[in-house]
Amino acid sequence: MRYTLDQGWIDQARRVPSPNCGPRPVGVAVELLVIHNISLPPGCFGGDAIEQLFTNCLDWNAHPFYAEIHGLEVSAHFLIRRCGELVQFVATGLRAWHAGQSCWRGRENCNDFSIGVELEGTDELPYTDAQYTTLAALTDTLIASYPGLCHDHIAGHADIAPGRKTDPGRVFDWSRYRASLAPAGDAA
Repeated sequence: MRYTLDQGWIDQARRVPSPNCGPRPVGVAVELLVIHNISLPPGCFGGDAIEQLFTNCLDWNAHPFYAEIHGLEVSAHFLIRRCGELVQFVATGLRAWHAGQSCWRGRENCNDFSIGVELEGTDELPYTDAQYTTLAALTDTLIASYPGLCHDHIAGHADIAPGRKTDPGRVFDWSRYRASLAPAGDAA
């Protein structure tokens, strides 16, 4: 299965536009897919705290953990919920604020040339079958849509920010994920 990408938005995704984005630098193409994880509060799934964070509407007093991230302005292009639901916050042609200080193959500022996908989860708890299915379909769609993106241009947040980030964690099954992708060169 592949999704339909129209002007940077996946038609099948639920849209929750985030203000935490901006234009990509002139002449910079999408060449990297970064996989993250997130849960708010940590280890809690469901609810709307992630969406509230990405849209600058989180009640910082709603949970003691939120004091640690108070004032944070971040986003990702996509969130894949535990049930497999795909939520989109930023059009793929724009620069989302997901990678922070980062470097991939000698290039810094990965936000400039990447698309960020958050999996609702933690480093320690296995991801769901539905999440792997949605992630594979999304990845196939993005690879088919962006010539600079390929199977070899996918990294975890930990890979681009080693020592600072650990997601998607050791429980993320990279072999399963890569095996579920359409064969390289199959852009149909």
